[in-house]
Amino acid sequence: MSVTLGLVFVLGLLVGMPIAFTMGAAGLLALAVDGKLSLLSVPQRFFDGINSFSLMAVPFFILAADLMTAGGITTALLRCSNAFLGHIRGGLGHVNVMTSLMFSGISGSALADAAGPGAISMRMMEKGGYDKYYAASLSAASATISPIIPPSIIMVIYALSDSRVTLGGLFVAGILPGILLALALMAVNHWMTMRHGWGGVQARVSWPERWRALWKAMPVLMMPVIIIVGIRSGVFTPTETSAVAVFYALFVGLFITRTLNTQVIGKVLVQSGLVTAAALLIVSMASLMAWLLTLLQIPQTIATAIAGVTDSAVMVMLIVMVFVLVCGLFIDTLPAVIILVPVLSPLADQFGIHPLHFAMAVIMNLTVGLITPPVGGVLFVITSVGRLRIERLAKAIMPLLLAEFVVLLCVVLWPALSTTVPAWLGYAR
Repeated sequence: MSVTLGLVFVLGLLVGMPIAFTMGAAGLLALAVDGKLSLLSVPQRFFDGINSFSLMAVPFFILAADLMTAGGITTALLRCSNAFLGHIRGGLGHVNVMTSLMFSGISGSALADAAGPGAISMRMMEKGGYDKYYAASLSAASATISPIIPPSIIMVIYALSDSRVTLGGLFVAGILPGILLALALMAVNHWMTMRHGWGGVQARVSWPERWRALWKAMPVLMMPVIIIVGIRSGVFTPTETSAVAVFYALFVGLFITRTLNTQVIGKVLVQSGLVTAAALLIVSMASLMAWLLTLLQIPQTIATAIAGVTDSAVMVMLIVMVFVLVCGLFIDTLPAVIILVPVLSPLADQFGIHPLHFAMAVIMNLTVGLITPPVGGVLFVITSVGRLRIERLAKAIMPLLLAEFVVLLCVVLWPALSTTVPAWLGYAR
């Protein structure tokens, strides 16, 4: 069974079959060839994979982000970032990163960030005199902040895959790594713009204008605050928080920005439904493959193999991160979490690694994979919206990718980056 499962899965990836169908076909054929289990377990596992109340957070957060985007918040974020950072050398690049940092508080998806504010920032930088491939690479790299800053769709799936962590704990664990990633990208942007002389310095905006820009962006910035405070205070659960986010997004769009109407909301519902259907299809298919891996005792085999190499928790983390990175080069984040977390998380217990530390390292690793060739999903989104060549974009993003690897290494080596804020809020000891 294991040979069939692995062979079909690899062949599906090589021929370009969608990852959801690749996992479903691999699981179905593995069961059919083995013949010991009924094929009725296939639809049962598909259903069990999405039969979770906590999973309701995924469509609600997707809908909330789409409603906020349709409500015209991207322009407010760009103006706010530009008001505070536009006068600095390389300011438009800093605006790009800062806009992604703020947008991540409502999105939770790197692809949504890349297709929305990332595309707008890229065009703005290009008009400002930046090399178009550098502008595109910075938009792609800054989009990876979205899955790390709460709310995050990948964190919802992770919390369902590992019972040792809570969604609230994961949300707050991502705050410091997300800010550190933004600072690293801004540092590289400063170095690149100074080296190449890209972009002129804009006139400094007065403080009254800055406060007005911040005030207009405030409804967006309040979303992550409402989410974290609501969960921590016990007013609502993480799943209920996602529903609250939808109502908040409707309130902002209808009564503050006043850009939402019946027609726009209808289009948003259709768009969010399509994205949700695709995400849940991947989750259901991946659940079948994760169940088969557990049945074949693959987690125990991998844990035994790694434990036989070293008894150092740091070395275990580094080995696991290399393994996850290789997997993330070819597998999208959601199926990777469902497949890899049940396999690898027992190692954290075995070597005394804090579950939130382990979780953030895995999540950041898979997120970096979104901008790593050959299957970086964000790279393909950026090349599509910018009509660029993927090979040139992959070359341009290397300095930024190196900065993300440095941040990832810091998260792996210093657990406090992932556990300090959760400890302050009572999610970690």
